[in-house]
Amino acid sequence: MVWSPGLDLEAVPESLRLPLAFDAAAMAAECAALAGGDWIDHFVRSNYDGDWSVIPLRAKADARHPVMMIQSDPVARDYVDTPFLAACPAIRAALAQFGCPLLSVRLMRLGPGSRIKEHRDHDLSFEEGAVRLHVPLVTHDGVVFTLNRRRVVMAAGSCWYLRLSDPHAVENPGPGERVHLVVDAQVTPALAALFATALEAAA
Repeated sequence: MVWSPGLDLEAVPESLRLPLAFDAAAMAAECAALAGGDWIDHFVRSNYDGDWSVIPLRAKADARHPVMMIQSDPVARDYVDTPFLAACPAIRAALAQFGCPLLSVRLMRLGPGSRIKEHRDHDLSFEEGAVRLHVPLVTHDGVVFTLNRRRVVMAAGSCWYLRLSDPHAVENPGPGERVHLVVDAQVTPALAALFATALEAAA
C-alpha cells in the first residue's frame, strides 16, 4: 500500500488523465525510424488475435533474450535503458517529466484488424505501489479500449493512468495501427502529487 499525504487512495479511479502532455508526433517519428525487425511479437499469444508487438526501451537489468526484455515484472526494481531508448531523444525527454523511478518502458503496437482479448495485469494499481501509464503516440477514432467494459478514449499525446489489474481489452479495426508508449512506474510522492492534481481537476 502506498501512502501519500492529502491523497485518498480510495478516490483514485480506474482511469485518470494525468496533467502531462507530450509531443506525440515527434515520438511517433522516432518510433517509425526504428527498424521494422526490431518489433518483437508479444509472447502471450492466447491474449490476442492479429499483430501485437513490442520494442523494449527499459528492461530488467539481467534480461538478455528479446522475449525476456519485453516482459514487465512489477515486483522487480532493477531496470536499465536499452539501446533503443538511446535513439529516441523525444521519448527520453518525455520520460524525464514523470520525476519518479521508471520500471519497464515499452513501445507497444497493435496492428489494424487486431484485438487484445480481455485480461488482467496483476499487481498494477496505484494502491499496490506500481502503476502502468499509457501515452498514445499513434491512434485513431476506430480504436476501442475498454476497462471494466467501459470505453476509455485516449488522444495522442495525452497521459493516462489505467488500473489494469481490472479487466481490459482493446480492438483496432483499422485502417491504421495503434502505438502506445507504455510506462510502468513506482509510485512516489512526486507521482502521487500528479495524481492529486488530476483528481482535483476532475472533481
